[in-house]
Amino acid sequence: MNFSEKLLVWYKKNQRELPWRSTHDPYKVWLSEIILQQTRIAQGIAYYNKFLERFPDIYQLSKASEDQVLATWQGLGYYSRARNLHHTAKDIVQNYQGQFPSTYNELLKLKGVGKYTAAAIASIAFNRSVAVVDGNVLRLICRYFGIDKPIDRSSVIKEIEHIANELIDPDHPSAFNQAMMDLGATVCKPQTPSCQVCPFMAECIARKNGVQSKIPFKEKKVKVKKRFFHFFFIYYQTAKQLAICVEKRTGNDIWKNLYQFPLIETPDDNLPTENIYLKALSENGEKICAEGFGLTFKHVLTHQVIEAFFHKIPVRSIDGALPPGVQWVDYEKFGEMGKPVLITRFLNAWQKASGG
Repeated sequence: MNFSEKLLVWYKKNQRELPWRSTHDPYKVWLSEIILQQTRIAQGIAYYNKFLERFPDIYQLSKASEDQVLATWQGLGYYSRARNLHHTAKDIVQNYQGQFPSTYNELLKLKGVGKYTAAAIASIAFNRSVAVVDGNVLRLICRYFGIDKPIDRSSVIKEIEHIANELIDPDHPSAFNQAMMDLGATVCKPQTPSCQVCPFMAECIARKNGVQSKIPFKEKKVKVKKRFFHFFFIYYQTAKQLAICVEKRTGNDIWKNLYQFPLIETPDDNLPTENIYLKALSENGEKICAEGFGLTFKHVLTHQVIEAFFHKIPVRSIDGALPPGVQWVDYEKFGEMGKPVLITRFLNAWQKASGG
């Protein structure tokens, strides 16, 4: 048997049962692939089901507000992908009559759809013979062929993509691509590959040479930036009402268009005594009492580590001016607004400490 035949025999016996495997609907395939770029399968299934429940088709997603989409995406990170998802839904409804393009090259024209996603939609939804190369496939091919070149070089990625397209079964492109991804995810794993149950154990060059742990590799080390965030949890509370101050993030930074507490970013962990939020509130004649909450949160992103400090500031009324961009919202309403997971972590800790 050749490579693809042996792979498909393995896949028939070992394929994972996943909700998007039972459909060729391009909307569902697209949604699953975008979500799975962000998370593990177990968590991805939960988000996939949540999205379909709230936005069952491309039309419902296109009609949703950005806030609704971001709130549903909350917790997956890389919120630009959620914004692209929303933008592309509108684009397909407005410019493609609600129908996904069926070819790889046309799919590539959609915002947020790169080579991997375009290949997945084209092959799974439209049976086009184009190979998917995600991290699992890349690792599998590198090990099988003993490719010991750095995979952060574009020339090496092109070489791997060419090999994948040479290997693909043109009669069964959907099954081939999903089999490659499954084999990479469940057998040819990054740290502890299960070589003894791999259908390509005998042919794999990396296994023969005992270098599975060294292939693939990158030559560049990612620089991690450390940032210091001071959030101001400004709230007004009575027996019947709880309102908090929030602002919407803008600019091309993390969490764009999500809501957060008013924020001051500092070069280190020191907070200046005078800052815009405390100053603005004190000028309103309010007694400011910044309570020490006693919790600092460390939030790790792909290329950033955030040290977050939360300052609780109760106020006696919601009258008076606030800094530009800051607004009062009902606490319950804030629960439905898109926000960084870091904010949710704080609120959960605050509610627990408050007995809520």
